[in-house]
Amino acid sequence: MIHPSGTKLVRKVPEITLIFWVAKVLTTAMGESTSDYIVFKINPYAAVIMGFAAFVIALIIQFKAKKYVPWIYWLTVTMVAIFGTMAADVLHIQLGVPYVVSTVFFACALVVIFALWHRLEHTLSIHSINNFRRETLYWAAVLATFALGTAAGDWTAVSLGLGYFTSGLVFVGIFAIPALGYRLFGLNSVLAFWSAYIVTRPLGASFADWFGKPTAVGGRGLGDGIVALILALLIVTCVAYMQLNRREEKRENALPR
Repeated sequence: MIHPSGTKLVRKVPEITLIFWVAKVLTTAMGESTSDYIVFKINPYAAVIMGFAAFVIALIIQFKAKKYVPWIYWLTVTMVAIFGTMAADVLHIQLGVPYVVSTVFFACALVVIFALWHRLEHTLSIHSINNFRRETLYWAAVLATFALGTAAGDWTAVSLGLGYFTSGLVFVGIFAIPALGYRLFGLNSVLAFWSAYIVTRPLGASFADWFGKPTAVGGRGLGDGIVALILALLIVTCVAYMQLNRREEKRENALPR
């Protein structure tokens, strides 16, 4: 990416490819199962504080990086997934806020972030994440999408009574809409991206809950801890692939033409 002044700008986020969406859904699912496992094992308020601390540390590492580094970026996304899930769950479980209310609240928060971002930078494109302010707004939006998706997924699965599996299928269908709109009908790429990005949260979380929760509440009974561990291994595999692939690209670009 080249600035009008001729200075090369280094992006801080990945290209949007199939492996990006796979990793994104895995992190959302892992955030759900990990959060549920930790919150029910220790004091929920202590869990949120720990999740926030891990999120801040990962974010500092991400901001200090001079360019996009796969393992740093996806570590940050994973910590956002865990903390964002905890934040949404505490509102409902500990403070008694209904899922529909927290869904509306986080949706409004996301709209405010997007409005501020667009007002300041005149774009919501992730391809322009190349300075501190844009990166700050980007991660604020990402955190809001995780909290919103958590609340929305629980609302459809629990409050509306769809169950985890059916809720997951509903979000698969919703996820496909912006993709088809972009491919077939020329939907704006930025709108398509963020629409799909928001939906990946409840999509991944619904299936994580379906696998992990007891059969008595509509799950498969594997346990949140086991599901979190399996998802963590899959995420590590995806990130390792992206890291190695990035090194291979650098090696090829360094060869004389």
